Amino acid sequence: MQSPLVSIIIPCKEIDSYAGECVKQCKRLDYGTHEIILLPDNALEKVDGVKINPTGPVTPGAKRNIGIANSIGEICAFIDSDAYPRRDWLNNAFKYFNDPQVAAVGGPGLTPREDGIMQKASGHVLSSFMVGSISSRYRAEKIFESEDIHSCNFVARKTVLKEVGGWNEKYWPGEDTLICLAIKKLSKKLVEASDVVVYHHRRPLFVPHLKQVSRFGLHRGFFTKRFQGNSFKLTYFIPSLLVLSLFTGVLASLINPFLIDALLCAVSLYLILGLIATLLEVRDARLIFPVWLGIIATHVVYGVSFLVGLMKRDLER
Repeated sequence: MQSPLVSIIIPCKEIDSYAGECVKQCKRLDYGTHEIILLPDNALEKVDGVKINPTGPVTPGAKRNIGIANSIGEICAFIDSDAYPRRDWLNNAFKYFNDPQVAAVGGPGLTPREDGIMQKASGHVLSSFMVGSISSRYRAEKIFESEDIHSCNFVARKTVLKEVGGWNEKYWPGEDTLICLAIKKLSKKLVEASDVVVYHHRRPLFVPHLKQVSRFGLHRGFFTKRFQGNSFKLTYFIPSLLVLSLFTGVLASLINPFLIDALLCAVSLYLILGLIATLLEVRDARLIFPVWLGIIATHVVYGVSFLVGLMKRDLER
C-alpha cells in the first residue's frame, strides 16, 4: 500500500502558543505527504505552509467536520491544539491501515517533559491503574483492538468518516466515543497502538484537572443511558459505586455504630490502594501527596458527575 496523502486537522479556539507548537511539530514529521489544516474560531494571521479555516465559535466536532470538508487527504489525522506529535506519528499509524478492516488508529497521549509539576501530577493520576482501562490512553505499553479512541490522537480513513456522517457536533467531550460507536457498527476495526504517540499537555491539579474530569463523568453517565455501547462498561460505574458505598456506609454506621470499624477498614484499604498506585507512578517525592490526593478527588468528582449524567434528560451544548 503506497503512502497516501494525510490531512492533519487541528481544531482550536485561537492560534496560541500551544497551537503554534503543534503546527511546528507537525511540520517536522518524517511522513512526507501531508497537509496541515488549522481551525480557529477567528484568525487574521497567516501561518506558512498551513491552511487556516476560521470556523466561528462552534464545537470541536463541528470544527473537525469543517476540516474534513476542506481536506484533500485520503487519511484524516486529528490532533488537539494543546498536543503535538512524535516525529514517527504518521509513519507508525500508517502501517496499521494495511489491514483493510482497520478504520481508525489511535495511541497514547503522553505527558510532555516540559509540563509543570502539577501538570505532571495530573498525568500521573490519569495513567494510574486506579482510573481503570482508560489509563491506556496516557501510557505507551501495548497494541490492541479498541472500542473508544480519544480525539486528541485519532487517525482515520476519510471514506469511513464520511460513511458514519462525521463527528457529532452537539456533544463535547464525548464526540470521540460516538464516532467510534458508529464505526464499530460498520464492523470495522479500531486500533490503539503504543507507537502512535502524541504528547498532550495536561490540565494541572487540582481545579482545572477536576473540571475536566467532571465533564468526562457527566458525559459518560449520560452516554451510558442514551447510547450504551462503548459507554456501558463496569469500569465506568466503579467511581460512582465507591461514592455511593461511602455515603451508604456513613449513614449505616450512624444508625449502627458497630459498622464503623468495617467502614474504616474499607476506607483504609482504598487509601492504601491509592498510595500503591501513586508509588508505582511517581519518581519525584514532591508529587506523592498531590497524586495520591488527586486519585481520590478524581474518583469522587467523576463518580458524582457520572450519577448526574445518568439522571440528565439531555446535555446542554
